Amino acid sequence: MISTTAAPTAIGPLVEPAEGLSPQEVERYSRHLIIPEIGTMGQRRLKNAKVLVIGAGGLGSPALLYLAAAGVGTLGIVDDDVVDLSNLQRQVIHGVADVGRPKIESARDAVAALNPLVDVRLHNVRLDASNALELFADYDLILDGADNFATRYLVNDAAAILGKPYVWGSIFRFDGQVSVFWEKYGPTYRDLYPEAPPAGSVPSCAEGGVFGMLCAAVGSLMVTEAVKLITGVGRSLLGRVALFDALGGSWREIKVSKDPAAEPITGLTDYEAFCGILPASSTANENTVTAKQLATMLAARKAGLKEFDLVDVRESGEHDIVSIDGSVLIPQGRILAGEAWSELPQDRDIVFHCKAGSRSAAVLAAAKKAGYERVSHLDGGILAWVKDVEPGKPVY
Repeated sequence: MISTTAAPTAIGPLVEPAEGLSPQEVERYSRHLIIPEIGTMGQRRLKNAKVLVIGAGGLGSPALLYLAAAGVGTLGIVDDDVVDLSNLQRQVIHGVADVGRPKIESARDAVAALNPLVDVRLHNVRLDASNALELFADYDLILDGADNFATRYLVNDAAAILGKPYVWGSIFRFDGQVSVFWEKYGPTYRDLYPEAPPAGSVPSCAEGGVFGMLCAAVGSLMVTEAVKLITGVGRSLLGRVALFDALGGSWREIKVSKDPAAEPITGLTDYEAFCGILPASSTANENTVTAKQLATMLAARKAGLKEFDLVDVRESGEHDIVSIDGSVLIPQGRILAGEAWSELPQDRDIVFHCKAGSRSAAVLAAAKKAGYERVSHLDGGILAWVKDVEPGKPVY
């Protein structure tokens, strides 16, 4: 809910101070200690703070490093992914030697190398409704660097139920957003986005790309907000969203207020269903072809024994990196917007494919709803194709 009224800003420090600082800590954090607004008391609060970071990726990388450098005493990391070569363009907490390692282990080692005084707790799990409340309960503050809407709504609701604040950041191509949500004192993510966008309508960073340096700008602002909440200094972004345009080199903000008609958040739900994400079981055995089956079909088409269209629903940049010979590019957005139906004949077999299968599954569902009967999609997308058919082609 966009507002012209600012949320309350004088809340006070989030964390009680630790008993004291060691001589080593005094030296390490001296540049904080001589700032009147932080000082010894603020640094002791940071030492006593427990912060949970969702994701050790583009936003989690700079956030974890700056939280550790600032002296946050306990850092939790939630991530179940491994480091991929394509991550290194922006996920600066990882290096070439970490490719193939769990991200949480790589991130832990980087934090330890920077500040061994920080206690790092690893949570090698996929955050979901079954574990969010238990995980969040042990921390004072959450930083949400997730790259999907289902997790963002989950983080919001779990934090609201537990009465905890969290800092949210989002990036896409050249644009970044940062805010603070705290149901007890101001708006939540649901006040900013009451409804999730239609599934597939907003590409992920893996699908649409991200300007690598943007992660540093947004991630560092997230840590700035976290430190302000912990120490109680300054004016937080609670009730405001900071918007960064990297191409234009400009920041602006919008104000957000609580929706007085909104239902209170009392429990967690199925967030993939809420966001319209098709469960894997809905397409696993129906209207699905494997990479090897598709290779056989393409060979038969080349020999004049079979007729069908292979439609790539990714973006043009993805298609330029790697494609399947004989495919036609029609981006998902044009199909879901209804602009491309005239290019897709209903009297001919059509196989859709994307990077991993989620977008092609959404297009498949839309096509069936539009009356197409001779449609299917590639299970696992072009990642499965490269793995099983053309391993010499690049992945991204």
